[in-house]
Amino acid sequence: RGVLTPDRPLADLTWMRVGGPADVLFQPADVDDLAQFLAALDPRVPVFPMGVGSNLIVRDGGIRAVVIRLGRGFNDIAVQGDRVVAGAAALDAHVARRAAEGGLDLTFLRTIPGTVGGFVRMNGGAYGREVKDVLIYCDVVIRSGEIATLPLSELGYTYRHSDLTDGCIVVAARFRGRAGDPDAIQTEMDRISASREASQPLRSKTGGSTFKNPEGHKAWQLVDEAGCRGLQMGGAQVSEKHTNFLLNVGDATSADIEALGEEVRRRVKEKSGVTLEWEIQRVGKPA
Repeated sequence: RGVLTPDRPLADLTWMRVGGPADVLFQPADVDDLAQFLAALDPRVPVFPMGVGSNLIVRDGGIRAVVIRLGRGFNDIAVQGDRVVAGAAALDAHVARRAAEGGLDLTFLRTIPGTVGGFVRMNGGAYGREVKDVLIYCDVVIRSGEIATLPLSELGYTYRHSDLTDGCIVVAARFRGRAGDPDAIQTEMDRISASREASQPLRSKTGGSTFKNPEGHKAWQLVDEAGCRGLQMGGAQVSEKHTNFLLNVGDATSADIEALGEEVRRRVKEKSGVTLEWEIQRVGKPA
């Protein structure tokens, strides 16, 4: 019942605006449609779940898989007592706002650029909190088409990582919020949103934080100290506003962006001895 599109270009579905096509893009109508589709799909065919493409580099050769993108059937948000139930396609910022209206504090979600599905999969976080601090459980559809509910204890969370297997697609999650005054929560969200706007290149073609913060360090500071602020390769550039962001400043390819990231990693290693790890997800084949 969903929409199936062969050889679908993906660049316009990512914040970086780069990347090749998917073999097939599937946009399911709802959870049952997704489960039936996966159950009928040859198990040898790989699948790749994709949100709004905010923390993602799709390589220029595209993704040799069925890319699954959840839409309107997966973006409901409901406040139930001290809990918020949200579909995987709901934007993190919308979840935070709906929670605030119900007197629940999930403020840190306001600044995470993406959807609930990606947030849950990668243990997203900001301002000292992350998904493992608020998640109760998530609903998933596994590659065989089976629908399952996984509690927090089964997700194996570490820093920006979960043990969810490839092809396992988050479809909904339930969070526990801290009770508070709606106006006070909204005021705090407005404050941190303005602070983020002032310090990060949010209106550029970028993909969010590029590298994980190493233990005891801040990635942006290591990049800056290695002399990489403003560094450019092809159409890709290290942001001068916040050095843990890579930008597409014109006609960058995915290869430009990835090569720039690797050059930044090399210079940081040479300068500080610290090896930066990619936080932004890189998927697909080179051109």
